[in-house]
Amino acid sequence: MQRIHVICEGQTEEMFVNEVMRSYFEKRGIHLQPALLGKPGHKGGNVQFQRVLGDVQLRLLGDTSAYCTTFLDFYGLPESFPGKAEALQKNDLDAKNQTICNAFSQQLEKHLGANAMRRFIPHIQFYEFEGLLFSSPQSIANETNHAELQRDLQQIRDQFDSPEHINNDPNTAPSKRIQALIREYDKVIYGSLVALDIGLEKMRSECELFDTWVEKLLALSDNNVSS
Repeated sequence: MQRIHVICEGQTEEMFVNEVMRSYFEKRGIHLQPALLGKPGHKGGNVQFQRVLGDVQLRLLGDTSAYCTTFLDFYGLPESFPGKAEALQKNDLDAKNQTICNAFSQQLEKHLGANAMRRFIPHIQFYEFEGLLFSSPQSIANETNHAELQRDLQQIRDQFDSPEHINNDPNTAPSKRIQALIREYDKVIYGSLVALDIGLEKMRSECELFDTWVEKLLALSDNNVSS
C-alpha cells in the first residue's frame, strides 16, 4: 500500500484527513499519514516557509519510499510565503493556485533537490478549510443545530462560482461568514462533523481544485484503482 504523508496546517485539517479522507483512500490502496505542521505537541498554524520546509524535508528524505503532500490554507499564509504576493495579483482562481504551488515547489526544490521533489505534491486549499464545507450549506446548518440558517448559508454559497471562490478577507473568509451566523462555531469541534455529513464525493464535485488534488493523490496508488 502506497503511503502519503500529509502535512496539515492545524487540528481541523488533521482530523479531516483522519476521519473523512483516510477510509476513502485506504479502499484505493493508499495510506494517508497526516501530521500537524511543526514539532510534536504543537497545535499547528504559523505557516512560515522554513517550518514547512523542515517538515517536508523530514518526510521526503527520511522516508524515501513514501510521498508527501501539504494541506495548508491560502487565507492563513503569511505574505512572505513563496508565491503568495504574486498569487494575490491574479484574478483567476486557477492562476492563483498555479502561481503559489509553482513558487512553493521551486523554493523547496532549491533545498531538497529535484529527485526528492518527484515525491512531493503541493496543495494549498482556497481559501481555507471551511470553503469545503460550503459544498453543502444544509450540512453546516444541520450539524451545528441551526437548521433555520440553511437559507442564509445557501445565499452565501450562491454568491460565488464555487465554494473555493468564497473570498480571502479577515471579515468575509468562509470561517468568518459561518461564525457571523453561528457564534459558537468552532472549527475543531464542528469541522469534521459537517465534513462527514457532506462526504468526500460531494466536496469533489463542488470544489475543482480540491478534486484535482485528490485525483493526483489517487493516481499514486499501487493498485491504480479507479475512484
